[in-house]
Order: sequence, then structure tokens, then C-alpha cells
Amino acid sequence: MCGIVGIVGREPVAERLVDALKRLEYRGYDSAGIAVIEPDGALSRRRAPGKLENLRARLSQDPVDGVTGIAHTRWATHGVPNETNAHPHIAGDVAVVHNGIIENFAELRAELAADGAVFETETDTEVVARLLDRYRREGLAPRDAVLAMLQRVTGAFALVILFQDRPETLYVARYGPPLAVGYGASEMYVGSDAIALAPFAAGISYLEDGDMAIVDRDGVEFCDFSGAPVSRKRQPLQLSSLLIDKGNHRHFMEKEIFDQPEVISHTLGHYCDFANQRAQTDGDGIDFSNVSKLAIAACGTAYLSGLIGKYWIERFARLPVEIDVASEFRYREMPLAQDQLALFVSQSGETADTLASLRYCKANGVKTGALVNVTGSTIAREADAVFPILAGPEISVASTKAFTCQLALMAALALRAGRERGALSLEEEQRLVHQLSEVPRLMSRVLHAVQPQIERLARELSRFHHVLYLGRGTSYPLAL
Repeated sequence: MCGIVGIVGREPVAERLVDALKRLEYRGYDSAGIAVIEPDGALSRRRAPGKLENLRARLSQDPVDGVTGIAHTRWATHGVPNETNAHPHIAGDVAVVHNGIIENFAELRAELAADGAVFETETDTEVVARLLDRYRREGLAPRDAVLAMLQRVTGAFALVILFQDRPETLYVARYGPPLAVGYGASEMYVGSDAIALAPFAAGISYLEDGDMAIVDRDGVEFCDFSGAPVSRKRQPLQLSSLLIDKGNHRHFMEKEIFDQPEVISHTLGHYCDFANQRAQTDGDGIDFSNVSKLAIAACGTAYLSGLIGKYWIERFARLPVEIDVASEFRYREMPLAQDQLALFVSQSGETADTLASLRYCKANGVKTGALVNVTGSTIAREADAVFPILAGPEISVASTKAFTCQLALMAALALRAGRERGALSLEEEQRLVHQLSEVPRLMSRVLHAVQPQIERLARELSRFHHVLYLGRGTSYPLAL
């Protein structure tokens, strides 16, 4: 998943753009680049394959000085990972960064080539840039050129566009991958993730699918792909940059492993009343006593947390649970009932297959709940009920604290459902909630006690090509 950042500022933006990209490294990437409008009006671009340090080195040797710019970390889908294929892509007076896939790029590329366009890269993104360049040469204003382009492309995309003759404006469009606009003091920002904007923005608005936005220093104008105005809520950006500092740890994964006792304490404290040893009802409008069966859809690690949740919910709430990998959920043609509940688990709240599964359920009249870490995400906004996992930003690609916070939430929901369905006695609920209250302390003790053994075991395991994990019951998903 690519990372996107844009700034319409008052001071040179190159360093801040690269710093923001640094905060998106957890998404993975193979190249990076920026484009800015220089004080003399030139459209300048710097790109580098490999790590962000390579881009920093390039900028150190050949700096840029613009106050409006866009930046991108690329994970190759079309074309090999090299400088030529790195974003931003430029055609004429337009620079484009893109996350997603343009499905009809081959058709558009052939059309543009027949019209005389000479392509420099193997990417689908260059098709967007050259299509915009054609519309500009035909006399369309930037806004109209973007709207015309959006009528031609199909697929999933988040686009940020910079025109040379509009040096204080960014044009933004979303259909699929997330994109947000950030509000600062006489500056505006665009990013594919709130984490990238956390040090700069005081507020944020999330684009919905089919939204276009025109962003300048004074604010933002939202419209749909036909140009009709739409309104998007501005909300505070509560993400603390302190949470994204690895502190004295060697890397983010180590930090997030040792974050677990604290963040799980927050999660359990939110969903359990430890004073009375009861599972909390959070005013979410869900009554498990009226639920005939539960469906869970998720991907990756979130799927495994849902699989463990299935064991707990069926055991403690006596509620039948079906769980699917979200990519298969819509294609199984399962019977859906009005009195069932569907839960969708996603750390980011933007997992494409999970979001599509949620929309499938809503279209069929099924009540939906979202277990997400990012409460401003698309899945959270579209679900009927939201259950934040409260893990804080997870930067490491390998999930640690988000997974265990998902488990903590699943456990609390299982106990709540058991109480509401009359499947769990008061004494049993109180006993189990008390056991949950002990988890953060015991987890902290284990982490500090076994760290030397774990490091020794990791070194030993690194010598082997294959490792077989075995588990039964709730240990089976852990083994997976």
C-alpha cells in the first residue's frame, strides 16, 4: 500500500514531506519521491529507489525550495521498482501521485499513445498524468480536467494532483484507498493516513468514495465526481506524535510488543467495569439477546483474532458464529437474516475486502459492527456500531498490540453477549472479568521475565528453514 502526502504551505515543504513519508514507512515501499512548485514557478521533482534515506541524500545534493508539494512512497504494482517508475509522475504541467490500481489503464494507454503520447514508464499512474495533460492542452481548467479524467478511469485509486500554473492548490480524489485533508494554521495538508499528518494538522476531514477535493491555503472545497458540492465533517486530530516514537527500543515492533500491557489495560478498562466485575454495555444499540447468529469477516491477523473470538463467543454466549476471510465473504452466498449481526475486524479500518463485505451486509439489511483501531476510518464510519480496539498507532508491519487488543475486545464482547443472552451467570461473569483484569499485569511480568529466553530462541530458530507450529482450541489460530 503506497503512502501519499501533500502540503500547501507558507514555508519550504521538502523536509516536512519526507518526514511525513517516514511516518508511513510501516506500509512498505520500494521507492519514494516528491514534486514541488519552485519560487520561480518551475515544477521540480526528486525521486530515488530504495529507502527514504536515498531520497534525503538526493535532496541534500539537489535541493528543492517550493512551499507547495506532493510526496509518495511506492509499492510496485505496475513496472519494476526503480527511479523511472517512482512517483510523482509528470506530464506537461501536471504531477500526480497515486495509491491503488487503474483497471482500464491498458485501454487508456493505447488511446493516448495513438494520440501521440510518449510514455516514459510502465506504470498505470502515468496514464492519469498524460490524460490530464491532454485535457489541459485541449483548454480545460485544472478543476475541469480532473473531473473529466475521473469520468474516464476505473479501478481503486487515491490521487493527489499538482498543476504548475496553480502553485497554491492541490486536487485530490478518492475511490477506494483512504485519503484525508488536514487543517493547519494558514496551511493545508493531504495524506493517505492520519499518522502522516499528526505533527502538522489540528483537524482532519476524510474523503468518501467518489469525492474530489480542491485544497488551498484557505481551506478545502469538496465535490463529487460530477462536480456537485458535498459536505464532509471536520473533526479533531487526536493522534499524538509521541505514540509514534520508538523511544529507547531498537525498532517499532519491539516497542509495540512492550506496549501491550498498557494498551490492553486501556481496552479492557473501556469494555469492562472492574469495580463491579461486569462486562460493559457501551450504548452501541446492539442487544445480543436478539441476535440469532453472528458473522465475522476479516483478513490476515484480524481474521485470526476473529477465529479465537468465535471460540469464546460460542462458549460463553452460546451464539453460533460463522467466520470468513473477507475476500471470500461475499462470494459464498451465505443466507443472511435480519436478526443476525455481522462484525468486521480491521486494524486500519480500510482493508478493502473487509469494507466490501461490510457494504454487502448493509445492502442486505444486516446490522453491522466494526472492530477497528482507527475510529475515523471508512469501516468505522459506515458500520452501524463501532468498537474501538484502542491499541494506538501500530507502525510495525507484523501486528502485535493491535492483535492482542482485538483479543481483549473479543473476550469482553463474549462476556457481554453471554450476560445479555442469559448464557452466563452473574458469578461466572464476575469471575471471568476478574481474570481479564489480571491480564495486563501478567503480560508485563511474562514479557520482562522471558525476554532473554526469547532472544536466544529467536537466534536458534533463525538457523532453520521450516518451523511447524501446533495448537488446539484457541491455540489453533495462534499456531496459524
